[in-house]
Formats: sequence, C-alpha cells, structure tokens
Amino acid sequence: MNRPSSYRYPSEGWILAVTLFLVGGVLVATALPTLCLVPLLFGGFVLLGYYMSRSHHEELKKRGVPVTYDRAPQLAALVDDCKRNLQPGEIEVFVVPSKERNAYTFGLTQPNTVVVYSSLLELMDDDELKFVIGHELGHVALGHTWLNSLVGGLAGVPVPLAAAVILNFAFRWWNRACEYSADRAGLLACGDLSKGVTALVKLVAGPIHSQQQLNQVLAALDREDDSVGGLLAETMQTHPLVINRIEELRKFAASPVFRRQNGG
Repeated sequence: MNRPSSYRYPSEGWILAVTLFLVGGVLVATALPTLCLVPLLFGGFVLLGYYMSRSHHEELKKRGVPVTYDRAPQLAALVDDCKRNLQPGEIEVFVVPSKERNAYTFGLTQPNTVVVYSSLLELMDDDELKFVIGHELGHVALGHTWLNSLVGGLAGVPVPLAAAVILNFAFRWWNRACEYSADRAGLLACGDLSKGVTALVKLVAGPIHSQQQLNQVLAALDREDDSVGGLLAETMQTHPLVINRIEELRKFAASPVFRRQNGG
C-alpha cells in the first residue's frame, strides 16, 4: 500500500498554496466593493459542480458499462489490484463506448467515479491500463477531484479581465503539478517505467507497433518541447507536455519510493 504523501509531486503543495494566495489576493484587490458576495458566488459554483457531477453520474449509468466481476472480470481484477496499491477509498469504474483515447475521474463525495473510454481497452495491454487507471485513482487519493471544484469555484468568481488571466494561469499551473503526482501513482500501480511511457505515448499517438516507431514519436515530442511554441502552449494547458511527463516519470522511477515499492 502506498500513502499519497509518498508519491505526491514535490512542487504540488506549494504551487497550490501560491494559487490560493493569488486567487485570494486578486479577489480582495478587485472585489472589495462586493466582497460580501464572494462567499455566495463561491458557494454557488461549488453547489453547481456538485449537481453537475450527480447529473453526469446518472448519465453514465445509462450509457456506460460498470466494471464488475459479472460484466468485466479481467478489468475488475485489474482495478482492484490498483485500488489495493493506492487505497483511494470508494471508487466506481465505468467503461464508456468512445473512439477517443481518454480516461478521467470526477465526484465531490464518495464513491468517486473513474471513466475509461473503450478505445483504451483495445489499444493498451494490462500494465498500460494499470498506469492509466492508477493515474486516475491517484487523483482521487490525493484529493484532486474535490480540490479542483474548490479552487475552480474560487477562480470562477467574476473579476476584471487582467485578474481573470492571472487566476487562469495559476489554476492551470496547479493542474499540471497534479498531473505529475497522478503519473507517479500510475507508475506505482503498474510497476514498470516502460509501460508508463508507452501508455502516455499511446494516449497522444495511438497504436505503437515497434521500438523504432516509439523512438520516432518520442523524438517528435522532444522537438515540440524544445520549441518556443510548445513551451507557450504548455502554460495554457491543464496537462504538461507528454515528453515532460515522461521525464518526470523517469526521475520518479529512480527514486527510493519507487525502488522500495518494487523491491529494489
């Protein structure tokens, strides 16, 4: 069993603190005349997020397939293995028919919900799926699912344009740190750096049929990272560039936490 504190990305905590400080500072500086409305607006955004989450969950029950031992025994066993490793609390997993290569988690209260798009079941082997599912369970175990609603609610309070830009950049900065933490959880779940790398590559590039093809994709991703456009694009995204995620995975794979988990 791995405690969330053992694999949380080192910068995530202080990035969140800076983000909350910026959010609070901006709100105080720009909304003093209507400061009494801020708690009401914040509460409204969080309440809206809660009801949207419930609505989304009900929709999933209609179009998704719950991962149970009756419906999908092999995948259910894989999910349970990840849960034993990461201890995220109560989790429901659904497979949703889609050609999109993605998985995500949501929910302000337990059980949290993990959604896996069906294309991943055809694209990835068991260890790669463990990385993807472990990544999502890491978000739950680390509190990202409810913190996203909390910070997003604060950032959603109406402010002037310049302040909104600052809040948007800060919020996305923290989101990217959360992705690094969740990637660490995924690596702990699958136990194999090479599988974590191929899972990330397949999410953006699709099927990989040879080591040569993998090397070509990694080289292309590395060139994107070295470009000014790539660096600027990352600051606008909630996810880091894939090549940066892979580099952070390699660092974590060489860490004492990961070596202990794998008996190294």
